[in-house]
Amino acid sequence: MDDELLSEINAIVVQAGRKVFKKNGVAEPIRAKADTYVLETDVHFPTDLNLLWDAQRKCVDLMQPLCERYGIGGWRKAQDWERKLKGQMRLVTRVSQGGGPDKEKRLEAATQEYLRAGYRLEGKVFESLRALRQVPLSWQDLLGLEEVDYFQTMLIKHLDLVERRLIRGEVIPHGEKVFSLFEPHTQWIAKGKLFPPVELGHKLLVTTDQHELILDYRVMEQLADVDEVVPLADRLLSRYGEGHVQSLSFDKGFTRQEDRELLELYIPEVVLPKRGKRSQADEEREEQRSFKRLRHRHQAIESDINCLEHHGLNRCLDKGPDGYKRYVGFGVLAYNLHKIGARLLEPKRARLARGVDLKAAA
Repeated sequence: MDDELLSEINAIVVQAGRKVFKKNGVAEPIRAKADTYVLETDVHFPTDLNLLWDAQRKCVDLMQPLCERYGIGGWRKAQDWERKLKGQMRLVTRVSQGGGPDKEKRLEAATQEYLRAGYRLEGKVFESLRALRQVPLSWQDLLGLEEVDYFQTMLIKHLDLVERRLIRGEVIPHGEKVFSLFEPHTQWIAKGKLFPPVELGHKLLVTTDQHELILDYRVMEQLADVDEVVPLADRLLSRYGEGHVQSLSFDKGFTRQEDRELLELYIPEVVLPKRGKRSQADEEREEQRSFKRLRHRHQAIESDINCLEHHGLNRCLDKGPDGYKRYVGFGVLAYNLHKIGARLLEPKRARLARGVDLKAAA
């Protein structure tokens, strides 16, 4: 199962599910609503110090058994290395977050000591890797060696970041940061909310219809909502047909005038509220009864997203970018099947309710 196959399965399920919601044997035109939310990855909150500690810990944990299997010495005191490094990391964190006299001097001294220990560990890992590459390794241990290479690279990177930030006082550019060593695809997303102010994961674009079925979903690689409007409309029209999509609504974060004008050529009702000051033409368009009605109905997608999160898509427990996308596909599939199943059970539940009422009356 991969993301592409799950997307095709979901499209088939939705097509079949829409037939269940027919009124008088006729399927209603699609009234679609689209919005984004953040599906978090299963990571801890990142700081330069705890990411450096993650790299140090993994280097020690991986190198010790590898070296022992091939008779390469130097890792007998691996647990002692971990204990000292963790103690130094906690000391630097405590000094950095605390106050008191001569804080800057104490912070610099603690950081320098921590960095010296980190560089000694990196040198030790480098020497052991060089020794391991000179002996024949099993294929499992070759894979383990690649993993050590990755964490050694992350160790060097975060030693440099900690030195630049805490010793030299530099502001680290956003593009140089990694927000998880174990899920490096994780993005730092600030949507302007009061709580939580920052979320770690990826934006998930979800499109639902008037029956609360998820018509389309996409894990966004980039963070700009406005770039998703035309591709989404193209996917909906190609999947369901140009004459079957009656309306498509978004919130203000998706608005771009040229996109709205393009969509109006193919979709009868497009709701893209104007950001900022509105012109007279914008006010006339947005004061129309149909526009107001669709904009009010757009809020229903918030409850759809909340329901989707309760189906497991609030935090991804799978690993890697491919696992993340696969996890999304399974979550959407479960959500749609649940909605269709609830609709199919409605007549039976209504009959049971009438039977209970008759017994109570008797």
